[in-house]
Amino acid sequence: MTHPSEPPPPPTHPTGEQPHMKIKPILGVAIAASLTLAACGGSDSASDATDTTAPAAAGGVDLAAAGCPATVSIQTDWNPEAEHGNLYHLIGPGYTIDAEKLRVTGDLVAGGKPTGVKVEIRAGGPAIGYSQVTAELYKDPSILLGFTSTDESVSHSDDEFKTQAVVAPFNINPQIIMWDPATYPDVKKIADLKDKGVKIRFFNGASYMEYFLATGLLDKKQVDGTYDGAPASFIAAAGKDAQQGFGTAEPYFYEKVLKDWMKPVAYQYIHDAGWTAYAQSLGGTPANIAKYDSCLKALVPVIQQAAIDYVQNPDATNAIILDAVAKYNNGWVYDAGQAAAAVEKMLADKLIANSPDGTLGSFDMDRVNKFIEVAGPVFTTSGAKVKKGLVAEDIVTNKYIDPSIKLG
Repeated sequence: MTHPSEPPPPPTHPTGEQPHMKIKPILGVAIAASLTLAACGGSDSASDATDTTAPAAAGGVDLAAAGCPATVSIQTDWNPEAEHGNLYHLIGPGYTIDAEKLRVTGDLVAGGKPTGVKVEIRAGGPAIGYSQVTAELYKDPSILLGFTSTDESVSHSDDEFKTQAVVAPFNINPQIIMWDPATYPDVKKIADLKDKGVKIRFFNGASYMEYFLATGLLDKKQVDGTYDGAPASFIAAAGKDAQQGFGTAEPYFYEKVLKDWMKPVAYQYIHDAGWTAYAQSLGGTPANIAKYDSCLKALVPVIQQAAIDYVQNPDATNAIILDAVAKYNNGWVYDAGQAAAAVEKMLADKLIANSPDGTLGSFDMDRVNKFIEVAGPVFTTSGAKVKKGLVAEDIVTNKYIDPSIKLG
C-alpha cells in the first residue's frame, strides 16, 4: 500500500455506490479518483487451458441448453475483491486473465461441475473509466448482468437507462460512514455526527447523502464531497473528520494495514441510518432480461448457491481474486488478510444473509416499495426521471430465484 505521504496514493476502495448523476451510454459517469493506472501488458494465462468450453457434466446444470450465451459476461464496479467473491466462485480451474482488458474468464461451474458455458468477470472502476455499470450494460449488450443498486434503478426508472435486478447476493449494503472512536467516544451512529458538527467526506453526488441532508440527519455545512477514496485526508485530520467507506474493507484496512493509522475506526452502515437500497445486485437491461429469460431461470440459482458456497469456503476463490489483482498490476493493493477479513465481516454483520422469506438472494418487495417512497422524492428534487407510480416489480424481480436455496 502506498503511504498517504507518498504521491500518488491509490484509493482504498470506491465504497461501492457510484454518484447519482445522469449517465451517457458511451462515456458513463466519471467519479473523482486518485488511482494512477500502470501500463498493462497483454493477456496473461493462469494455466495452459484452451478456450474450448467444457461440456456440462452429466447430471449437472446445463446452461448452454438453457439458452445462455457461450460466455456469460458480468460487469463489476471495481477491481477484484472479496465483495465480488460470489462471482469469482463461478470460475472453474484453467481460467485465463486478460491483464489488458482486466477480465478473468473460465468455465462457469456449478458445484464444481462445468455448465457448458464460460463466465467472464469484468473489473470496473478504473477499468471502465469510473463509468456507472448501467452505462456499460447499454454500451455493450454482450454484458448479460452487472452490478446495479436499487437507488440507481429508481433514479433511471423513467429514462433510457432502465435496469431490472434479478438476484441480490448482498442483503445489506456494505457502505458506511466511519469516524475515530477515540476522538468521538460518544458518537454511536451517523446522526450523532451532526450534533458535534463533524466534517464528513464522501464521493460527491452520492444519493444517500442527498437523503441524509433532505431529512435533516446531517447538516449541509458539515459535508464535504471531495473524498477520492484515498486515506490521506482522514489521516491528516488526525481523527477530527469522518468519511464514507465499506464495512467490509476500511475498518480492517485502517486498523491492520494502514501504517499511518493502525487503530480501530467506528462506523454505522448507511442501511441502518435509513437508506435501505440493495447494493451490488445483479441486473440487466430490460432487453437482455427478456432475451435470456430461459437462461436466467437456470443461471440465477447457480449464482445464489455460489454466494453461499463462497462465504462458507472462500480460500480457493480468494486465490483467484488475488491472482487477478497481481496480474492486473494497476495500482490496486489487496492481500489475503483483507479478503479473509471481508468474508468474516459479511457474515458477522449479516451483510450476506437470507431475506425475510428465508431465501438467499431474493428481494424483499415490501422493503423495495418503502425505499421507493423514501428515495423517489429525493431523486425527483435532484432532476432524475422517476417513473410515476413506480413499484418494486419495475426494478427488481424474484422470478428467477430458487426459494429452496438458503444460507444455513
